[in-house]
Amino acid sequence: MDDNRVMKIVYTFFLGALIALFVGLGIQTFHPGPEMPEYPVEMQFTPGEEPTEEQLAREREYEQQMRSWQEERNDYNRDVAVVSLAASVLLLALSLVLERRNQVLTNGVMLGGLFTLVYAVGRSFASDETGLTFAAVSVGLAVVLVLGWRRFFQDRHEGPRPPAETAAAAPPAG
Repeated sequence: MDDNRVMKIVYTFFLGALIALFVGLGIQTFHPGPEMPEYPVEMQFTPGEEPTEEQLAREREYEQQMRSWQEERNDYNRDVAVVSLAASVLLLALSLVLERRNQVLTNGVMLGGLFTLVYAVGRSFASDETGLTFAAVSVGLAVVLVLGWRRFFQDRHEGPRPPAETAAAAPPAG
C-alpha cells in the first residue's frame, strides 16, 4: 500500500470524526442541556445523627429538582437525537451528491454521516422514549441500506441507461 493511499484512508476517518464532532458540539453550543441540580451541602449527615425537619424538607426539595431535571434531560436527549438524526441524513445525502466528484471527500462525509447517525441513535436511547429510538433506528437502517446499495452494489461501470423508446429507435451498434 503506497503512502498516498494510506493518507487518503487516514484523512477519510479524520474527516468523518471531525464532522460528527462538529454536529455534536454544535448542538451542545447552540442548545445546551439542562444543568443538574447540586446536592445541598447542608444535607450531609453524620452517622447516627437524626436529620432535622429543615433538612428533610430540603431533601424533598432536592429530590423534586432531580425528578424535574431528569424529565428535562429526557426531553433534551430527544431533541438532540432528532436534530442529529436530521444532520446525519443530510450528510449522507450530501455524500451521494458528491459521489462522482471526489471519492476521498465523499467517503469522509459519508463516514461523518454514519458516525452522526450512531450518535443520534445513542441519544435517542438516552431519551427513554422507545418510539423515538425505534424511529431513529428505522431511519438509520433505511439510510444505510440505500447508501450501501448505491455505493457498493449498483453497477458503476454502466453509463446512464437511455429511455426505452430512445434505445429502441437507436440504430444497432456494430
